[in-house]
Amino acid sequence: MPIWMKAASIGGSILVLIALAIALLKGLIALVGFVTGAIKIVIFLVFITVFCIVGYLAFKTWNDNRKN
Repeated sequence: MPIWMKAASIGGSILVLIALAIALLKGLIALVGFVTGAIKIVIFLVFITVFCIVGYLAFKTWNDNRKN
């Protein structure tokens, strides 16, 4: 095997490992972004739910006080 082919295979292997590491990091960053977005949506929905429940309870109490 010529020496230039051996050098190219070592260099190519290093480049492939670097490319795989970059792809892994891109995937991890995308996963963190997705999870963060999902958590924001869940927090927003919980806030809206609590707001609606408090409004319902206030309206129910107001109606009960009007009846008495």
